[in-house]
Amino acid sequence: MLQNRRPRRNRKSGAIRAMVAENTLTANDFIFPLFLIPGVNEKQSISSMPGIYRYSLDLLLLEIEECIRLGIKGFCIFPSLEDDQKDKYATEGYNKNGLYIKALKEVKLQFPDIVLMTDIAMDPYSSDGHDGIVEKGEIINDKTLEILGKMALIQAQAGADILGPSDMMDGRVGYIRRILDEAGYTSVSIMSYTVKYASAFYGPFRDALDSAPKFGDKKTYQMNPANSKEALIEADLDIEEGADMIMVKPALSYLDVIKSLKDNYNVPITAYNVSGEYAMIKAASEKGWLDEDKVIMESLLSMKRAGADIILTYFAKEAAKLLKK
Repeated sequence: MLQNRRPRRNRKSGAIRAMVAENTLTANDFIFPLFLIPGVNEKQSISSMPGIYRYSLDLLLLEIEECIRLGIKGFCIFPSLEDDQKDKYATEGYNKNGLYIKALKEVKLQFPDIVLMTDIAMDPYSSDGHDGIVEKGEIINDKTLEILGKMALIQAQAGADILGPSDMMDGRVGYIRRILDEAGYTSVSIMSYTVKYASAFYGPFRDALDSAPKFGDKKTYQMNPANSKEALIEADLDIEEGADMIMVKPALSYLDVIKSLKDNYNVPITAYNVSGEYAMIKAASEKGWLDEDKVIMESLLSMKRAGADIILTYFAKEAAKLLKK
């Protein structure tokens, strides 16, 4: 058969396939989310996230050290607190003597060259379990910004490189940017959770932090999964307000949205490969229904192919090990 173009010629060996690959994964692409708890020598398993743990600070430092040896340079820390540390106004979130702020300072002291990312939202510290102040069953947007600004400033003072506002309040990026700049923290980056959907894939994360809302849901501030054009409105606003990087969360069910942001904006795009996506692969592989290692790498590569420059993923450590093989 006469055929001038035979695409299979570019697939005929592993070396050629690697040479012409359009997308590649490296450990530099990953930010590894880690869960912090009070105490010493504490390591708690999370039943819905096999292989992921809550760590006291001493063990968290050891985990980061191990991950650095694997080539991981980015870490995002989330605090898991007891109910007696939570209140209506999330005051523990901007307590300069609190567990989270002390941990950020120590992590940056021990590992000055890593990229340390934080979470800015009320829900880990809120007795209501919501990302904003609750009044008469309503999430109050503008009052919440004041609290988010306090969190941002104290996290910047603690040494954070990237702040991650995950709350989805309107105007919070501009408010935080102004607070940081006025205080002289002009070099601290903002990675906005720009397109955060009201997703069913967050369940295991909420188990990890015990941060599920105490009533209702988050649909008045997180995005409707039916919408994609709305993502461009959110991105326009966040970039205009000063976001340095923009995120889509979750990742796998929203690859089209990642692609849309990549095609329309010249800022780094982040995908958050969330806890439910992690749990699904783990559960299926435990049943023997999937080849875990191959599916991990294929799913992460799909996010890169869609346009993600950075991937927050609970698979970071496993993927880094696979990449070293």
